[in-house]
Amino acid sequence: MKKRTTQGLLVFAAALGAACIVAFGANAAFAAGKEITIKGSTTVLPIAQAAAEEFMDRNPGVVISVQGGGSGVGIAALLDRTTHIAASSRRIKPEEVEKARAKGVNPNEIVVALDGIAVIVHPSNPVNALTKTQIKDIYTGKISNWKDVGGRDSKIVVVSRDTSSGTYEAFETLAIDKEKVRPDALTTASNQAVAQTVAQTPLAIGYVGHGYLGKKVKDVTVDGVTCTRQNIQSGRYPLSRKLYMYTPGKPEGDVAKFIDFVLGKDGQKIVVEEGFVDVPK
Repeated sequence: MKKRTTQGLLVFAAALGAACIVAFGANAAFAAGKEITIKGSTTVLPIAQAAAEEFMDRNPGVVISVQGGGSGVGIAALLDRTTHIAASSRRIKPEEVEKARAKGVNPNEIVVALDGIAVIVHPSNPVNALTKTQIKDIYTGKISNWKDVGGRDSKIVVVSRDTSSGTYEAFETLAIDKEKVRPDALTTASNQAVAQTVAQTPLAIGYVGHGYLGKKVKDVTVDGVTCTRQNIQSGRYPLSRKLYMYTPGKPEGDVAKFIDFVLGKDGQKIVVEEGFVDVPK
């Protein structure tokens, strides 16, 4: 993922399992009511951060704060009216929509990117391909040794996400048919944490958004299909999904301008630069 520099002041704090924050500008901008807050998915986080940096470079009077924490955190903030935009790597649930409307919030859904949930292993692992059935059996506890899927005779270290994660919920639906993940799985709080854990653990398996793939991990094919931009955009990759931003009603003012920027040519270019897939026009 590319990292940008920007004019003005930048504060960037990132820690595994913690919220990531990007903040720009001066107190005058806050006083003028020009702050936009984005909270939610760690999958969407790189897109939101990079888009916020570029948008603020072009609009110096606007301050944008971007925080992670998970899709559930973002949607909860939307319902509580503590964020202008909720970033989510899964679609808002019917019960969440019902709660929102009970609070006078009408969630407005925007698809900002496409993604594939890549299943990753350590580069030294000889396994290069898995079926959805094998992935499900590994994550639900039916398979515990790499030899049962063509690997070495070694115990599989299963790495998953916390249940507030949109990536977890999408994986739960797309890969394991909403069955429970095995109780001995290592639970991590972000895509970055999953990738780092797998990179440091030769016997591990994990799953991350396409934008988090790198040389320190290896993604396996799923049912013979590679997690590539083309396969995600066409829908061939079995673990493909949409990435969302939600606003409390139709966006207005600077929020509307930011959403338009993300969906425009330059914003979708950022989506691709960050390792995700642009939305077909």
